[in-house]
Amino acid sequence: DICINNRYRISHRTGKGGCGVVYSATDLQSNEEVAVKLMNAYKTSVHSSVFQDEREINNTLKGGIGIPRVRWSGYQCEFAVFIMDALGPSLNDLFLFCGRKFSLKTILLIADQALSRIRFLHSKGYVHRDIKPSNFLMGTGKHGNLLYLIDFGIGKNFSEAELCKDVEDHRQPGTSLYATTNHHNRREQSWRDDLEALGYTLVYLASGSLPWVSLPSDNTREEREQLTKEMKERLSGEELCDGVLPKEFATYINYVQGLTFGDKPDYAYLQRLFRNCFKAQGFKYDHVYDWTKKLFDEMQAGMDNEGAEMHNDGAGMENEGQPIDNQGRSGDGVKVDLRHEGYLAHKMGLIITEHPYQTGSPSHLTLSASLSNLYSNQTSQ
Repeated sequence: DICINNRYRISHRTGKGGCGVVYSATDLQSNEEVAVKLMNAYKTSVHSSVFQDEREINNTLKGGIGIPRVRWSGYQCEFAVFIMDALGPSLNDLFLFCGRKFSLKTILLIADQALSRIRFLHSKGYVHRDIKPSNFLMGTGKHGNLLYLIDFGIGKNFSEAELCKDVEDHRQPGTSLYATTNHHNRREQSWRDDLEALGYTLVYLASGSLPWVSLPSDNTREEREQLTKEMKERLSGEELCDGVLPKEFATYINYVQGLTFGDKPDYAYLQRLFRNCFKAQGFKYDHVYDWTKKLFDEMQAGMDNEGAEMHNDGAGMENEGQPIDNQGRSGDGVKVDLRHEGYLAHKMGLIITEHPYQTGSPSHLTLSASLSNLYSNQTSQ
């Protein structure tokens, strides 16, 4: 087996980003599942720099609520490696699982936590620069209701960003779909940009799209980029949220778009907007998200079907097939953890894949070759 640091045995891939690949692995000392982020540090100087920057940011954020715990980071052969706690599905995975649309209640629950994560990051002096659904993950087990912010590889210290605020940089990082006009104008990003990208993320999760998604496919990439920028500059918060989200979201978008580079956002005001909306809608803070309810309904239907089959067969265990109540308890009072990563991952078919990778000798050369082969196979897919 491929083993990192003589302790973490890789099993299968769970994700891929611009600078590396993420795998599920087992901690051989504790038998716990962990996540391994693998980057070819010597492939380009950029990858090595990204690793060092992300390592620094992770150290600064250590212990923060909704920040993944890094168990170990370092170099294995020519690869830069992060070993982190395993987390659940991303908001993008859950969005697809729920039919490409979230309810207002789920959007508000996400908005409240996402703002807290971004506020914490900013309080430590960093700008994320790539806020999007796939960079928010839910926790597992007893942390199943907790939203995590991940992937700080292209994050930047605000003091460094401030020095470059008037410099045009054609290599501005980020994801165009959720990026701000500063990104499109090749200008340095600040606090406001993370918050504006969150606004676009929330509109996308509520509606299943954004106005610039449907631009003609016959346009060149540069033309689509220009049209996207023009739409973001032209559309107000009200136009973006019309028929999709309440006025509080339009107020949020207008507020963050009105900030200048060095303005410090009023995070408390923005959170009050969403919390007051939540209260006005009569929602309860019961942590029942759309995916929780979907799984609950599927589990209940499955148990009902099993109960009916057993009845028809003349069988019948006393408590089998009893419905689950609103607290997630079965008829016999056993608590059913609908947030457990394993069940959710298997149901969605998104996280768990049956593709273990085998290798030979654990010698340095063999390990290096195995990692290189594993990495190149996955980045080419």
